Amino acid sequence: MTAHPQLSHGAFVALATADPAVVGLVLKGSRAHDGMTRHSDHDLYVVLAVDSATGLSRFSGRRGAELDLVVVSLTEFRAAGMPPFERYALARARIVLDRLDRLDRLDGSIARILADKALLDAGEALRTAGTLLDAYVNSLYRSVKNHRDGQALAARLDAADSLGFLLELLFTLDLRPRPYHKYLRWELDRHSLPRWDSGVLPDAVDRISATGDVGLQRWLFARVEGVAGEAGLGSVPDVWGDDLALMRPDEP
Repeated sequence: MTAHPQLSHGAFVALATADPAVVGLVLKGSRAHDGMTRHSDHDLYVVLAVDSATGLSRFSGRRGAELDLVVVSLTEFRAAGMPPFERYALARARIVLDRLDRLDRLDGSIARILADKALLDAGEALRTAGTLLDAYVNSLYRSVKNHRDGQALAARLDAADSLGFLLELLFTLDLRPRPYHKYLRWELDRHSLPRWDSGVLPDAVDRISATGDVGLQRWLFARVEGVAGEAGLGSVPDVWGDDLALMRPDEP
């Protein structure tokens, strides 16, 4: 790793823009999310034309207080985040430079590549959703059962586990990569999930993760059952049979 403490974000962008080997600059992380902290550094992908030689390669992996750089070829950039690592970051990334448009490339543009990363394949998402739903129900069942049996710590831990599966499920059903925890409220405030008020879901997740509130878990599960049924996944929780009574809200 080479340190370049004197290199600012603006200076590097000017340097990269002047280099014909650079076909794209993509900003990710907090700086790409309006209203997030401005104490963050600039996380920048530098995308190079395939087989292009450039002196900018010396900056690859550079990390500093203001600037973190990843220098990749166009081929590598297409594959970044696919599978999921980095996918959300790139789905909400901001384009600083897109020369593929100007080059009239037949294989798309930086903007098109990012748009593809932001949209999950419908068939694959539906198959994944069934597995996620089953994992969510399993952790939920463990939580409410442990609560019933007086195992408070175990109940809270299982509740926390269930929320990760739940969030992955809901974003998968909407064909979107799940946001990192830091950006959950940001994402829902600007891009709500179908059938969910932007504040209801994160508030419920917050309370359940802190307290393991069983009544709220059951209320949430009832909502999820409806969403799952609309998606054609109603048979997944149904296999739990009589155990569903422990997970559903008490009858009035």
